[in-house]
Amino acid sequence: MRDVPEVTTTAGAVRGRREEGLAVFRGIPYARPPVGAARFGAPRPVDRWDGVRDALAFGPPPPQEPVGPETAPAGSTPSGDDWLTVNVWTPDPDPAARRPVMVWIYGGAYKLGSADDPAYDASRLARENEVVMVTFNYRVGVEGFLRIEGAPANRGLLDQVAALEWVRENITAFGGDPEQVTVFGESAGAGSVSALLAMPRARSLFRRAIAQSVPGPLFSEALAQDIAEVLVGGIGLRPTTADLSEVDPRKLTEAGAALGSRMRAYAHRWGPVALTPTAFAPVVDGDVLAATPWEALARGAARDMELVIGHTRDEYRFFLHLDGTLGHRVDEEHAALVLGLFGPAPDAGQAYRAAFPDASAEQLCELVRSDWLFRMPSLHLAEAHTSGGGRAYLYELTFPAPAGDGALGSCHGLDVPLVFGASGGIGDMLIGPVPSPRTEALSARFRSAWTSFAATGDPGWPAYDTDRRLVQVFDTVPAVAPYPEEASRRLWERHVFAPLPLVAP
Repeated sequence: MRDVPEVTTTAGAVRGRREEGLAVFRGIPYARPPVGAARFGAPRPVDRWDGVRDALAFGPPPPQEPVGPETAPAGSTPSGDDWLTVNVWTPDPDPAARRPVMVWIYGGAYKLGSADDPAYDASRLARENEVVMVTFNYRVGVEGFLRIEGAPANRGLLDQVAALEWVRENITAFGGDPEQVTVFGESAGAGSVSALLAMPRARSLFRRAIAQSVPGPLFSEALAQDIAEVLVGGIGLRPTTADLSEVDPRKLTEAGAALGSRMRAYAHRWGPVALTPTAFAPVVDGDVLAATPWEALARGAARDMELVIGHTRDEYRFFLHLDGTLGHRVDEEHAALVLGLFGPAPDAGQAYRAAFPDASAEQLCELVRSDWLFRMPSLHLAEAHTSGGGRAYLYELTFPAPAGDGALGSCHGLDVPLVFGASGGIGDMLIGPVPSPRTEALSARFRSAWTSFAATGDPGWPAYDTDRRLVQVFDTVPAVAPYPEEASRRLWERHVFAPLPLVAP
């Protein structure tokens, strides 16, 4: 490998750098900036360039709502409008190498996220497991998922397709095999993975998929349109390209954040969506996303692909921690409201209390929200894929987060630092800056399973079926066992994860 690695892509040559035995390329554009006349449009092919382009720094993140009470210090993130870029870590950019390729899709409630997050540092996966790693930015929030008249729906998903097309056309030059591409993602990233599985335009762009904590909410057209009208109506505009194309993206992200702080007031119109952390989700629009992933996979849309699907045991505890309500008492009236909104049937409150007779009101609220938002959508996706003729491998993470004195349990997002083996970001929050030996051992198991699956289609445990229901349980001592959440599975057995309706106009 040259000291200064260079690769020729379909748009021109790029120059990366060597880092700890890897060739690393950052900030390579895979589409033109979606600004000006292209604002809210589908991604367009990138313009060619002459000479050699430096690929040394991450591209700027897409416009998004601020995280936390304080904004980031000036200069802490790259600026500019070249939001649609990819990053590659490769053991050797040799076209003859043909290594397995893993493409990460970040989560963030469809309104946050960028590939420069230190939690997504892919160097360890690439270096220790001889795979080519790819991460990329895609539009989120208003730019990527708000339903806007005159613009295609699900622009964030269309960006993901464009990034995967870039991988197909260019990854050989980086030492990867375009016939051995695995997409993987967590939370909204897992929701994106499941949507890609259902989208004909994404077919043939990847061979395998890993979906970590698949979220259940998808929007109907009516619900998406109503949310859009309320969001931009707050700044005196309509959700049309004519009204929004010239508006500063920061003004729209501020409008999104403002709506997020008052969503509960719309529970009578939006149902349980009003009690979630986000006003954004993919829209089942009949074009970009013609059917839900559960429906499409049950029909066999991805039967030729192997899938790894799973969730954590205590998914919703992460959100209780974020909003400061973890450990707070829940009265019976509030518990009845939550069980009624998020349960699988009108009598969900009574059914949950019968299934979990020793659970407190707080535990029941957490359980039903974990089930509605992530656990049962993930289980049902595995069962849909199996019924459609595909092969699915199911897992549950039960290892408690080392940070927080065990109060966080095995919460949402914990599998991200375990998979990447990277510190920073959510890893520091859930694991701490220095992982313990047992945390490091479990992380090694995750990395081995994920990269083995990318290379062979087998993560190392039996495929899921509806007779034995065997899953991989990741804990201090990992084991294969029958699906641990049997009581919840039975409660949700007949539920259909359909596009969420507009409850009342």
